[in-house]
Amino acid sequence: MNKFLPYQVSAFNALTLILVGTFGYFQSTTPSPTAFIPVIFGVLLLAVNSGVKSENKVIAHIAVTLTLLILIGLAMPLKSSFAKGDSGAILRVSLMLITTIYALTSFIQSFIKARKDREKNLES
Repeated sequence: MNKFLPYQVSAFNALTLILVGTFGYFQSTTPSPTAFIPVIFGVLLLAVNSGVKSENKVIAHIAVTLTLLILIGLAMPLKSSFAKGDSGAILRVSLMLITTIYALTSFIQSFIKARKDREKNLES
């Protein structure tokens, strides 16, 4: 099992989205406002992180949904980066994808564990 708690992984993912997205915008020779999409998702994930930490189910599901949406949303920039042969962009988008997949996996593991714990408590 993951040694980091879902709220920790989600906060790390949010900070990665914010920092890498901002860096990508400002280092680009042709900056696009769409570079701020991961930044916005990162800010939203940070905004709900206290609810994830307190194990609020609704907030946790909102965080998972945001994480899944950014995972899907990063697919096109990665494809575009490969098409342009922009190794810097490939690295940045890949980093954001890796932390997002890690966060999503952490959430899923947490949900599975919570379900098993709930079922175990019902049996006893």
